[in-house]
Amino acid sequence: MTPLMNIGEAAAAAGVSAKMVRHYEQIGLLPAAERSESGYRLYGEREVSVLRFIRQSRRLGFSVAQIAELIGLWSDSRRSSREVKAVAQRHLADLEEKRREIEQMMDGLSVLVQACHGNDQPHCAILDKLSLHSPAQHQPEHKPQLRKGRLPRDEVAGERSSSPIDLMAWMRGVQVHQAGQPER
Repeated sequence: MTPLMNIGEAAAAAGVSAKMVRHYEQIGLLPAAERSESGYRLYGEREVSVLRFIRQSRRLGFSVAQIAELIGLWSDSRRSSREVKAVAQRHLADLEEKRREIEQMMDGLSVLVQACHGNDQPHCAILDKLSLHSPAQHQPEHKPQLRKGRLPRDEVAGERSSSPIDLMAWMRGVQVHQAGQPER
């Protein structure tokens, strides 16, 4: 019998943080831990294996729901590899779609960047394209002052967003004018 580990030891053995161990337990990816007489969580090798599985799955970009499905399949000795492959294929298709969307965003943004002279003049082709169909008299009169307490962490000024979904949706609606082509 292997000795039980506290949350810090289990987290270190699995390569995740103790906070993530608690999170995975809270959302149901990891079963509720045994408790010591003093109330501390205790984990065995099985839980550490599940934590490693979750870590590897997250590195491949699987969602929590997909990881739950994969853990369920992993625990089912009567599963077929076809079922597991189907989960991975769906995820791969989702990633390919995201890549196409990101490539479209990059193409559109590259055209905008190339159109801007980037000099000391106030005129900027990027702002012109972003404000297309907006009359000049409706130009904002203020500079936004973002408040950290009111926005999700990844939307605060100066921080990069980890999810380009909204930008992708917006880019689908932007028509970029390229040199030599009439605007629509």
